[in-house]
Amino acid sequence: MAILTIEESRLKKVFKEALVEVLEEKSDLVRGILEEALEDASFIKAIQAGELTKPVSRAQVLLALGADR
Repeated sequence: MAILTIEESRLKKVFKEALVEVLEEKSDLVRGILEEALEDASFIKAIQAGELTKPVSRAQVLLALGADR
């Protein structure tokens, strides 16, 4: 079995080229992944913020949203 050696600078260049190619060819997939990650992070922050507040009734929530009962 042959062992392949490659200089670190060449490896970095090849990796960067491959990453750019993936980002260009699969931009919709990458965009979707980033959107999901940001949405998840937002949900986590909202949940953490909610854990620090006192509970409210359904009626209070609907009132704050301007919904009629």
